[in-house]
Amino acid sequence: MKINGNEIRPGNVIEHNGRLWRAVKLQHVKPGKGGAYAQVELKDIRDGTKLNERFRSSETVERVRLDQKDYQFLFADGEMLTFMDQESYEQVTVNADLVGEPLPFLQEGMVVTMESYEDDPISVTLPETVVLEITEADAVVKGQTASSSYKPAMLENGVRIMVPPHIESGTRVVVNTAEAAYVERAKD
Repeated sequence: MKINGNEIRPGNVIEHNGRLWRAVKLQHVKPGKGGAYAQVELKDIRDGTKLNERFRSSETVERVRLDQKDYQFLFADGEMLTFMDQESYEQVTVNADLVGEPLPFLQEGMVVTMESYEDDPISVTLPETVVLEITEADAVVKGQTASSSYKPAMLENGVRIMVPPHIESGTRVVVNTAEAAYVERAKD
């Protein structure tokens, strides 16, 4: 679908110079001399390289539609991850790089969203939050609870996060997968 250069929005995926790019940041610029343009920071979907490009409103770019589908994570075999389609039960194996930084939060049986272009997987998005158990937490220093201070704690998946002083070992907590940050104590 062709769109004008000034219609690009953050999150859009466009085809530019024969590659697929996701618009990360966008700024409309109207210089004192010359025509207005959109300064767009693009990130390559496949290898993560970045590119700053100017698009005038008279230019057209090809906006790409990505297919999104839910898959269930089955198992990891080294750097390869195997997922199962929720409807057809077809299995797909992808490289762990498609998950990115939230990889330690990927759990067996977890339902994720996989984006693909022309049946080629491009990215895997984990749920916004997961529930994990704290395996070790530092002791609380007396008098420290008056201010809003946090202490380091280790999750069952080996990730270290900062938690409030009242959280102890064995407590189940909700963790934001994108930022690896404590959200709240689990309600279960």
